[in-house]
Amino acid sequence: MASGSKDAETLILNIDDRDLSVRLSEHARARRVSLRVDSINRCVVLVKPKRVSKRAAIAFATDKADWIADRLAEMVPPIPFADGVEIPILGEPYVIRHCPEARRGVWREADTLNVSGAADHLSRRVHDWFKAEARKVVSPIAHGYADVLGKTVVSISLRDTRSRWGSCSADGRLSFSWRLMMTPVNVLNYVVAHEVSHLCHLNHSARFWSTVDQLIEDRRTPTAWLKEHGGDVHRYGLND
Repeated sequence: MASGSKDAETLILNIDDRDLSVRLSEHARARRVSLRVDSINRCVVLVKPKRVSKRAAIAFATDKADWIADRLAEMVPPIPFADGVEIPILGEPYVIRHCPEARRGVWREADTLNVSGAADHLSRRVHDWFKAEARKVVSPIAHGYADVLGKTVVSISLRDTRSRWGSCSADGRLSFSWRLMMTPVNVLNYVVAHEVSHLCHLNHSARFWSTVDQLIEDRRTPTAWLKEHGGDVHRYGLND
């Protein structure tokens, strides 16, 4: 789905001896210059229409310096994949435990996610484990939903997408965020059902939503969860 916006440019504005970071985004459908908070990427975005100059947009942001500073101060910091850190796995809390002497890679045990090997590689190992587990979990669910609809999934890829949880191409290729492994099971099922339903309808028509409802009983609860908590999931660990 096209967003209608150009790639964002990061600006450092020095206002009243303060360095404030904003991302400047030109949007074809924007009617006026505006500021918004991007909770997923943890930044303030300065949006301008194509007809408005960059200088004018910066002047607008300068007038809103206090607002920008307040929003940046409110943003919660990222959470690293590190020993002793609590992380969600399918919505349940687990604590990362470094086991340097073990030779088992990464494995779950009770309420811990155990990681062997050198400390320098812990973060990357947890990241890779999440991606591998996401494939193990998502793939059979997607193929099962596709079988119900009489459709075929050509391929499934796992990425660290920021603007969407999943996508479906016209030729049957599905893509999902590996961070779905951090969401509750009903949320993961909803996102997979949503994208598989696009194999039937590449739109969001009434027929599309009827297809989603054929695959899962409740889509409102997971939709609400994503709206409220989706940004938090992107605070954890490494970005692709």
